[in-house]
Amino acid sequence: MRKPLHRTLLGAAFALAAQAWLPTLAQAAADEQFIPMATYRVGAYASSGIPWWAGEIDYFRYINEVEGGVNGVKLVWQECETEWSVDRIVECYERYKGGLDGAPTAFFFTHSTPGSYALMEKAAADRIPLIDGGGGRTESTDGRVFPYAFPLLLNYYGQASVGINYIAEREGGLDKLKGKKIATVYHDSAYGRETQAPMKLLAEKYGFENIQIPVADPGNEQSAQWRQVRQIKPDWVFLRTWGVSTPVGIKTAARFGIPVERIIGDVWAGSEADVIPAGPAAKGYQALAPFPGGDQFEIHKRLSKHILDTGKSDLKDQRYFGKVYYNIGLINAAIAVEALRTGQKKFGNRPLNGEEGRWAFEHLDIDAARLKAIGFEGLLPPLKLSCSDHEGGGAARVQQWDGDKWVLVTDWLQADRDTLRPLIEAKSAAYAQEKGITPRDCSSEQ
Repeated sequence: MRKPLHRTLLGAAFALAAQAWLPTLAQAAADEQFIPMATYRVGAYASSGIPWWAGEIDYFRYINEVEGGVNGVKLVWQECETEWSVDRIVECYERYKGGLDGAPTAFFFTHSTPGSYALMEKAAADRIPLIDGGGGRTESTDGRVFPYAFPLLLNYYGQASVGINYIAEREGGLDKLKGKKIATVYHDSAYGRETQAPMKLLAEKYGFENIQIPVADPGNEQSAQWRQVRQIKPDWVFLRTWGVSTPVGIKTAARFGIPVERIIGDVWAGSEADVIPAGPAAKGYQALAPFPGGDQFEIHKRLSKHILDTGKSDLKDQRYFGKVYYNIGLINAAIAVEALRTGQKKFGNRPLNGEEGRWAFEHLDIDAARLKAIGFEGLLPPLKLSCSDHEGGGAARVQQWDGDKWVLVTDWLQADRDTLRPLIEAKSAAYAQEKGITPRDCSSEQ
């Protein structure tokens, strides 16, 4: 008898994660575009990383083998194992920032908010764009001060706003938030604390009570926190955890009688790795999804035909196909490819360097027609960046766990970017003053 996916998926992930994974060293030519990949296929977060890199690599391989590269420019990539360690991420950056065998580096995926923080000044000095979709340093949304950092799609402030807008939708309107209690149970780290400022601002604007409850890393024991939640009796809980602290949080909430349907996970608390270990307690749990799960999108049909069915996928366990972290990889890779296409329109059909990569991302405009053409309609919202706006979309869908799979329950919900922007600019201005940076005049950027 075939074992149910929800019982075998996590075990397979950890089995793969435990293996010492050594990628084949890539060889590149000067007429190819090099993409360094700071990965974590081993260590505590391998169950997330393994499908993530598979999604990225499958899409890059699809571009090379089906489309002949990006306007004829083939992509070559090299993995560098980090185990999600900041020191190792920095080492990987230093190793590959100059390219590979003459093939230049146009950008660097940090795949880590702490990594983005650590590399912020180095990358600016080296003129290498840091790409961190759904993460990164929130104030780097302001490209006037941070020309080489891109917290693409939905920064942490935007995640707080989308969460509040979804709660408002469920309650019957923004005016219905007044007097509500909204508790944020958060990973007590720079990542977890990132939404405190926007939640305070939104609470003042809409009149809800903003309650912040920290969970110490790694979050294996949360009885005290959820006992506090039970005493407070909030109307909604925003769960901003990561790794093991998410399923522990969901299970502990159930033990203390907190309705799972009133808990909303943020972007990094909404994958199969977060809900499968929680078992039945996770059924009904909801999470923000700028990277929705599901394999029903057009790009999955193309990848099935040309990559998976031909035995060329990096995904060793194909039950992960279309799962949240696989789709995160697809989306990151697609945005990178579209940025390269954008840059080639200005610089010619050739590999781009870091300075040209910055220009390319700042002029990236993926509209609805382009999303349909590349097979990402419904999987990725329209995305338009600029010199001053390094986030772009600022939207997410909400998905709900039905006990076996994620089900999308909303269309794209937009963050209140106009409300958040002054907060972002105040933080970026403080950084500029601290570092002696003169912000760029984006009106002169073409």
